[in-house]
Amino acid sequence: MVLHEFDEALRSTFEPDEVVSPVEGFPKTGVTCFSRTLFDRLAALFDGQEIARTSNGNGKLPVYKIRYAGRELALCLSRVGAPACIIQYEELFAMGLDKLVVFGTCGVLDKSIGDLSIIIPDCAVRDEGTSYHYKKASREIAVNPRHQAAFRRLLEEHAYSYVTGKVWTTDAPYRETRDKVARRRAEGCICVDMECSAIAALAEFRNKDVFQFFYAADNLDSAKWEKRSLGNAEALSDKEKIGLLAIEFAEEIERN
Repeated sequence: MVLHEFDEALRSTFEPDEVVSPVEGFPKTGVTCFSRTLFDRLAALFDGQEIARTSNGNGKLPVYKIRYAGRELALCLSRVGAPACIIQYEELFAMGLDKLVVFGTCGVLDKSIGDLSIIIPDCAVRDEGTSYHYKKASREIAVNPRHQAAFRRLLEEHAYSYVTGKVWTTDAPYRETRDKVARRRAEGCICVDMECSAIAALAEFRNKDVFQFFYAADNLDSAKWEKRSLGNAEALSDKEKIGLLAIEFAEEIERN
């Protein structure tokens, strides 16, 4: 298969730093989510100052500088889907970002995982195409090699329940068939998303410090799909608290 033709060359025909330029004063640590509604709320809450924009054919997205506990952090909205997300992160790194906390929803493959529960991925099944351009072909990739213990401590301080486990990353949410769900469950996956394995491969390739976590949304482990709080406007106050948790952890990573 073409995806097995990994090229170990460190330089490409054109690089992110040929598309975007370093931004003076760009924070070294950032936070990003995938919900526009939540992103706008967090930007307003911290009176974000626009310092850059990322762009593609669908338009531009602002990058804000915010202050938390006396430290400057970048705040941005991630594009959904591994290819668009990774292109955006490549450009953020070229602008000056070194560390990133990524959080967003996932579908659960185990109905015992409650709505909005925190999930810490430690491994991902690579059922997407982007990661294969950053790392040799393999079925799985390690996720979050750093910071798991520190994040668990933070969750416990704030009395959040959480679960750690394997995520299934796929490009095709409308092809999450019952048979595929059963097979992924059988190999230990507890949730499904669209970007995690690609983000892990990018972080390893570019030697960037990226931490990812999810808050549980829709349930695929039932006779009929359950939407739960998947919509952007659902349980927004609870999601905002999770966003504040991500910002607090980004500040801890920046500090240490």
